[in-house]
Amino acid sequence: MSTLAWIIGSALMGAVLSVGAAAWFSYHANTKNIQKLVSYAIGTLLGATFLEVIPYALETNPDAKLLSAVILGGILGFFVLEKFVLWRHCHFDACEGHDHHTTQTDNGRSGTMILVGDTFHNLVDGVLIAAAYLTDVRLGIITTIAITAHEIPQEVGDFLILLNSGFSKRKALIWNLISSAATLVGGLIAYFAFEVVNGLIAPFLGLAAASMIYVAVADLIPGLHKRTDLKATAEQIILILLGVGTIVAADYIVHF
Repeated sequence: MSTLAWIIGSALMGAVLSVGAAAWFSYHANTKNIQKLVSYAIGTLLGATFLEVIPYALETNPDAKLLSAVILGGILGFFVLEKFVLWRHCHFDACEGHDHHTTQTDNGRSGTMILVGDTFHNLVDGVLIAAAYLTDVRLGIITTIAITAHEIPQEVGDFLILLNSGFSKRKALIWNLISSAATLVGGLIAYFAFEVVNGLIAPFLGLAAASMIYVAVADLIPGLHKRTDLKATAEQIILILLGVGTIVAADYIVHF
């Protein structure tokens, strides 16, 4: 089988497995549990960002100032993007602060943010898979397994965020699959223009990190403060730590 065929097959398999596992988990969770598991999603986002994405970006390009600037610019950019989403939602409604019709969802804002960031992340995953196969087929297979193992807990968190943002389960699945298609796009681009794309890995990872930080801190964590009782707080902390722990465990298993 040719190298290009390996890249295409692996990119598709990784995307389908990670999104499929996340969808299966989320489809078996009811609405009440989905709202509770937002804390778990926060943990997976922050864990993946600070323990995986940023460290790897620094390994790819050790220019910490450049990466910091990309992350800062990304956070500001996502703030502007979210304002645009809010403007579109409120264009025909007087919804200053949404105080008079607050719902359990955020009108799709965090869902939009996470889809944008996840697309960048998946694009980079495709580049990494292609780079590994261009080096050695066995390395490509191992890299695909490692990336898929890391993606599953993160995709679960992303899927939960989409559902919490008001997406239906079917719509969340479709958009997650579309976002995951960026893995194949990244693999194909890297195969035909690896030298050009290779230099963009760190900035792409910086944008992915920015989206994850912004969604977790700006959109999701404030919602947790609406439940201030001791039991709810303890539950939130445990689930956040469980989300971080899942990323740590996935990394340990892959590199064991």
